[in-house]
Amino acid sequence: MIDDLPDLDAAGLLARASDAVQARRRAEIHDLEVLAQWAAVHSSDPTEGPEGAVARRLGNVVVQVGGDGTPGVQDFCLGEIALARGTGVMASRHALADVLDLQHRLPLTWAVCRRGECEVWVARRVAKLSRHLDADKVALVDSAMSRMIATESAGRVLEVAEAKVIEADPALHEEKCEAERRSRFARLGRTDEFGLRMLIARLDAGDAVAVEATVCRVAEIIAPRHPEATPDELRALAFAWLARPAELFTLLLEHTEPEAGADPELDLDVTEQESEPEPTSVSRALAFPAHLLDALRDIDLTPLGPRGILHVHLHEAALHGTEGVARVEGFGPVPLTRLTELLARVDLKIQPVKDLSDRVRYTAYEHPESLRDQVHLITGGDYWPYATSTSRTVDLDHPTPFDHGTGTCAGREPPPDQTGSHNSGPLGRRHHRWKTHAGYQSRQCGEGRYVWLTPHGLAFLVDHTGTRRIHPEKARMILEAPAGVDIYPS
Repeated sequence: MIDDLPDLDAAGLLARASDAVQARRRAEIHDLEVLAQWAAVHSSDPTEGPEGAVARRLGNVVVQVGGDGTPGVQDFCLGEIALARGTGVMASRHALADVLDLQHRLPLTWAVCRRGECEVWVARRVAKLSRHLDADKVALVDSAMSRMIATESAGRVLEVAEAKVIEADPALHEEKCEAERRSRFARLGRTDEFGLRMLIARLDAGDAVAVEATVCRVAEIIAPRHPEATPDELRALAFAWLARPAELFTLLLEHTEPEAGADPELDLDVTEQESEPEPTSVSRALAFPAHLLDALRDIDLTPLGPRGILHVHLHEAALHGTEGVARVEGFGPVPLTRLTELLARVDLKIQPVKDLSDRVRYTAYEHPESLRDQVHLITGGDYWPYATSTSRTVDLDHPTPFDHGTGTCAGREPPPDQTGSHNSGPLGRRHHRWKTHAGYQSRQCGEGRYVWLTPHGLAFLVDHTGTRRIHPEKARMILEAPAGVDIYPS
């Protein structure tokens, strides 16, 4: 079969690529099923019967490698199957744990795997993420994963899986969080021959982001002082300022623009206070005179803090006291109790909720920021088929290309209302470049619903349920429909 590859045209190679993926998935499933059957053959307890004492003394006991509700397997049998598979014992043990979890705890997701509709490694990752859940709690994860694992990218599937694991047992998740918080650390590495040293820390996510924001702000301020510094070197220099709080405070104060309406009476005249001859005691930790610290306690220093926007997504039921999970952009899923801790130490400004049902239209080519927010909230990220990115830092594209009013009718005005919620979609830069220059066709055909046709005739529909492959004729039907007509073929 491989020998005929040079004779295939582009369409034939695309078909062969799809066939190869299906064959690989079937082979992976077969490998896991053989492993599961090996475990079933060796599931009896060797410590029972006339040779039981010997087995117990040698350590050949039944062990449970999977989660709650999975059958046990004889410990000694794992070595031989690992040799037959050409892997280490732990690799085979992990694979066995995953397949037993899928078969006995995540049967709906396993059924999707066996049909060859999803990547096996993603399903295995879901099994590992949910392994600590009790058998009666994991069904929530299984139900959610089976509905999306075949149509969404791996990154989005795993993000939802993490959220569902939290939702399935919030109390257990909080216990794990508390245990992990006890493993926070900050430590120094060895000084190298160049006089440099590594500082490594594991912090709460909110604290880490706050440190990152401060470092970015200081790097921005000191950049003119170090014109030859690389971005990484500049951030290292900025990080060192955190060890000099007095200097850092002065630096931020000198580069803080007062907000409109700020009270000038709150400005601190440091020079005048320093000229006073009275003796001062100095904090060894901060290197601040005591009288200056007293003055700072009466001043609102929030303008010196780094600024940022936090986007939080949660179900409306959570607003009425129901336990739930929030998704924080840039953080991932967190339980509502952790969300409260995350927001407790910030100057919070609530933005109005956007009505995503509003259809807005503009004549200009540029997408205003309000439209960018609305489109992101509807799509959840890049609308390229199977795209992974859920970031806001992507391009905003016109699925139906913008008509600038030039060409054969040079000088005519562009048609109105080409930019809006009806013709906008976020695309990563690479995907945007391919869509514009590589012969891909796309069209928005509903709220958060897009159709794609590749240069060689592969067709996909992307909507709130993920990505589905459709017949090319259906895609052409949607692409060629009159303006304003959205087609939903059966």
